[in-house]
Amino acid sequence: MKEILDDITRWRNAGKKIAVARVIDVEGSGPRDAGAAMAVTQDGEVAGSVSGGCVEGAVVTEALEVLSSGTPGRRVTFGYSDDEAFAVGLTCGGTVHLFIQPLDEIAFDALAAPLQNNNPVVIATVCGGPNIGSSIVATPESLVGTLGNNELDRVASRDARGDLDLGRTTTRHYGPEGQVTPSDLEDTNTVTLFIESFAPAPEMWIFGAVDFTAALTRVAKVLGYRVTVCDAREMFATKKRFPMADDVKVTWPGAVFAEHGKSLGPRDAVCILTHDPKFDVPAIEGALASKVGYIGVMGSRKTIEKRLQRLADVGITSAEDLARLMQPIGLDIGSRTPEETAISICGEIIACRSGRTATSLRNSSGPIHAN
Repeated sequence: MKEILDDITRWRNAGKKIAVARVIDVEGSGPRDAGAAMAVTQDGEVAGSVSGGCVEGAVVTEALEVLSSGTPGRRVTFGYSDDEAFAVGLTCGGTVHLFIQPLDEIAFDALAAPLQNNNPVVIATVCGGPNIGSSIVATPESLVGTLGNNELDRVASRDARGDLDLGRTTTRHYGPEGQVTPSDLEDTNTVTLFIESFAPAPEMWIFGAVDFTAALTRVAKVLGYRVTVCDAREMFATKKRFPMADDVKVTWPGAVFAEHGKSLGPRDAVCILTHDPKFDVPAIEGALASKVGYIGVMGSRKTIEKRLQRLADVGITSAEDLARLMQPIGLDIGSRTPEETAISICGEIIACRSGRTATSLRNSSGPIHAN
């Protein structure tokens, strides 16, 4: 939705009718994830993409039908077809489920300001069951719209805010009055909600202004992280050395965690690339006291043994705490250069976030993409 915000605003100002198609689920391999969006005007103008070109033509046809028929929304599914060379379908072999509806102007207005200001917001839309097409839009402080039942609004907004905290886009099912365990998902009274989270960019805090830091900053920015570099040495921690970092702090780790540590969550990462015990031990202490999802610490096996003793000296001995530390940092891919090491670190972060054990796809089985 972020990608097509400006186009929708321009079309609305011109008085055009607009339909919005969103990917609500993907089975198997799919070119776009849930949340990918495409907007279509009554005269066939298009913005965005739901499949990278595989099914966009058919989606335009469906969207125009939604606009002309006045339906509040419909679900459509596209899968792989090899019966006909030019049949509509996904060449990657997966199946994509979309929900297409006329633009909900109240929901759009509630979404627009948070999206433009990069503030957290979540939208929950009924894509199956009673009141199809209705939406609620929630921020941590506000709620706009209704799903047709007060108790359903309460339960769904609670769950949607929980998904927002995790930066998660998902589908949930409820009974018509907010029951969290509907007896039959095929029942026409079961409410199916597509919950789409728009969370701020995840944070990566890198401690230690070293060569590996510059490379890691570059790779992390490609992955969408907001990167902060921290080092107490003023001559090393400069914006000139780390131009791609969003922030460069000349300070000690304790001060950073004391001021902002409570803001870290499961989507965020702390990477400690220094070997100075005056710096890495306080950084580890601060990271363990937060809810950050990934803590990586650089060092050789010998360095790690010495560090574990220093951690024990400050009271960090529990198996639960030590299990959170990824040390040595990164995946074992044979990396040598700072750039290769940065890729191995980011690969490990992705694996931890997705709950995967990293291995070559050639040597694995089962779905390539996590459900």
